[in-house]
Amino acid sequence: MSTDPLRIVLVEDSVLLREGLVRLFDEAGYVTAGAWGDADEVVERVRKAGADVAVLDVRLPPDFRDEGIRAAIALRAALPGLGILVLSQYVEGVYARELLAGGEGGIGYLLKDRVTSLEEFTDAVERVRDGGTVLDPLVVRGLLAARPDPLSRLTPRERDVLELMAEGRSNSAVAQRLFIGVGAVEKHISAIFAKLGLEESATEHRRVLAVLAFLQHA
Repeated sequence: MSTDPLRIVLVEDSVLLREGLVRLFDEAGYVTAGAWGDADEVVERVRKAGADVAVLDVRLPPDFRDEGIRAAIALRAALPGLGILVLSQYVEGVYARELLAGGEGGIGYLLKDRVTSLEEFTDAVERVRDGGTVLDPLVVRGLLAARPDPLSRLTPRERDVLELMAEGRSNSAVAQRLFIGVGAVEKHISAIFAKLGLEESATEHRRVLAVLAFLQHA
């Protein structure tokens, strides 16, 4: 892994929050390669910045609707390998599914009001930089509730395991949260994959394929 400082860009229309996050990035030892209040020409801006991770709000000028998440999707398509972290007050369901489904780099979607510490936030940034997936539990629940439930075959315990998997937790972390053994977690995960018809895969993102399969299910 490179020892160079993590290069990060920020797209956030609130001046106070933008400046606060830039200071937070400085404290964490990151290089802020760009900080903007809108998503105009975002792909070219981020490409020139040589960023490792882009952090974007969902609602940006001019209409304050879904400009940020659409920009995130454009970045994911144009710059494979770029880590993208959506940091917002809102869960934008339709575009969030598209964002989660595509691209090669890490992806995260956190709710501003639920990020409670610098350590939690920087951990999310670095997991996304390293190709991981970080989803706030409320984001997962909102996306799941927005669609018909194809997980009806799963047991309540398997649903619990799936939700924790979607947050990017390891098997041992899932076991600790649910007070069960790691072996039991592995059996639940195997059952989830089997019930959702997910084939064997060597990809690092296989842990979240169950969630993505659900989000894309018609």
